[in-house]
Amino acid sequence: MTDPRRVLHPATPGLPDAGHLPARPTVAVVGGGIAGLAAATALADRGVQVHLYEREPDLGGRVAGWTETMPDGTPAAMNRGFHAFFRQYYNLRNMLRRIDSDLGMFAPLDDYPLVDGDGRRDTFRGLPRTPPFNAMAFALRSPTFRLRDMIHLDAKAAAPLAKVSVPQTYWQLDDQDAESFLQDINFPVAAQHLAFEVFSRSFFTRPEALSAAELATMFHIYFLGSSEGLVFDVATANFDVALWRPMEQYLRGKGVQVRTGTAVRGVTPVGLGFLVTDDSGGTVRADGVVLATEVPALQRIVADSPDLGDSEWRYRIGEMGSAAPFVVRRLWLDRPVQADRPAFLGTGGLPPLDNISVLNRYEVEATEWAQRTGGAVVELHAYSVAEDTPQLREQLDARLHELYPETVGAGVVHEVTLCRADCPRLGPGDFARRPTVLTPQEGLVLAGDGIRIDLPVALMERAATTGMAAANALLDRFGVRGHDLYTVPTQGRSAVLRTLAGRADRSDGRVSV
Repeated sequence: MTDPRRVLHPATPGLPDAGHLPARPTVAVVGGGIAGLAAATALADRGVQVHLYEREPDLGGRVAGWTETMPDGTPAAMNRGFHAFFRQYYNLRNMLRRIDSDLGMFAPLDDYPLVDGDGRRDTFRGLPRTPPFNAMAFALRSPTFRLRDMIHLDAKAAAPLAKVSVPQTYWQLDDQDAESFLQDINFPVAAQHLAFEVFSRSFFTRPEALSAAELATMFHIYFLGSSEGLVFDVATANFDVALWRPMEQYLRGKGVQVRTGTAVRGVTPVGLGFLVTDDSGGTVRADGVVLATEVPALQRIVADSPDLGDSEWRYRIGEMGSAAPFVVRRLWLDRPVQADRPAFLGTGGLPPLDNISVLNRYEVEATEWAQRTGGAVVELHAYSVAEDTPQLREQLDARLHELYPETVGAGVVHEVTLCRADCPRLGPGDFARRPTVLTPQEGLVLAGDGIRIDLPVALMERAATTGMAAANALLDRFGVRGHDLYTVPTQGRSAVLRTLAGRADRSDGRVSV
C-alpha cells in the first residue's frame, strides 16, 4: 500500500453490521479457495451468518497446503507449487491482515532471475520502483533487450502496452492471442521468452493460447501500472500453516460454519432465498449464495441446479474452459544445491521446464529438513503440458541437472509429482462471454480467477477481488455497508507514455531513438 496512485474503489454505503437488520441473513459460500475465503471473510466481518463449503479436506484451493509422509515416516510439507505474493495484491493482502496485521507470514524475495536456453540471464534486483523507470532500467541492462532490436519495435502496434485501460483494453485486444500480438509489434524473440512467455505461463497458458488483452493487462499490473516494485513476497511456511489454518480459526471466531471435505451437489431457488444441498444430502437455507469454485465444479453445480439463472447465463457457464494441465515435481535431495542458487529461477526456451524453486531458501519446513539431513528440497514446474508422463519427468530432471550440475549425482530421498488441469482458460475471445460476479439470479453471485471483473487484477488477486466484490454485492442487497477495494491505476499511469503511444497511433509506427 505504498503507491500513492493506487485506486480506491469505495464500497456502497449501508448499515455498519447485519446485526442492525431485523433478521440476520445467511449466505452459503461454495469453495474454500482464495475467492471463497475472501467472500466469507468480507461477509462474516459484517455480521452475516456464513456456511463455507470446501470439497477438499484443506482450505486454500489451488494454494492449499498439506502434509505428505516420507518413506521413513517423516512428515513433509507439500503444496501445489510456488506462489508469488506481489505487493500490489492489495485485496488479498488486506484479507490476510485479518490474521496478522503486519503480514509476518511473508518474507521478501529480493530477486527472481530469468534464464533462457542460450544462457542469457535477466534480473529484477535493484530496479527503481517507479514506472516507467523500472521497465526502462530493466530493458537497458538486460542482455535480451538489445537497442538495435528495440529500434525496430512497431510503436503503433505496441501502443496498447503503454496506454492500458481496463476494460477498454479487453475490447481492443481480447480477440487476438498474445503470441501474434508480440509478433505484430516486432518484439525481440529472445526478449519474448523472458519478458512475456514466463509471465504468460504464470496463467498456465502458452502465449499462442493466451488473450493479448490479458498479456497487456499483466504488463500494466506488474511493470508500468504500479510503483510497488517488481519483486514479491513468499510465504515462510507451508500455506496451511502460514495462511489457511489461521484464517480458518479467524472465520470460526466470527461464527462461520466451515465444512471441509464437503462438496455441494446443487442450489435450488426457494422464495427469495436458496436451498443448498451437499453431497451427503444435508441442506442449508440461505439468503444468498457465492459460487467460488474452479470451472469444472462450477459447471457441474449449475448443470445440477436447473432452476438457476437463465438460458444465456447457463450457456456462458458451459462455454468456460480450463487451461492446459500443469505439473509440479518436488524432490527431496540427499545433498545441497550451491549456496548461490536463487530461491526462484524462471526459465524461457528450456522446455518443458518453466521454473525451479529451492524451497529450503524460504519455507521453514523445507529449511528444517535440509538442515537436519544436509540435503535440499527442489521444485520443478512445467506449465501448459499435454499430460504427466515418465518422459516429462525425466526431461524436467534433465533440465535441473543442466542448470544446476551439482544435482547430477544427488539421490532422491522422496518425490511427489502433481498434475492438475483446473486453472481457468483465458484465451482469445473469452472475455466478452466470461460470466461476471453478478448473475441473472438475484442473490446468487460468482467469484474466482476465471470470473470477469472489469478491474486491473490477475491470478490470486483476481480471486480475492472477485470474492470481495461478490460479498459486497450481497451486502448491498441486505442494506449493509460493503468493503473498499483497491487496485493499481485502471489506465496507464504515465502521461508521457500515453502521449507517445497516441503519437505512435497517428504515425507510421516506428520508434525514433
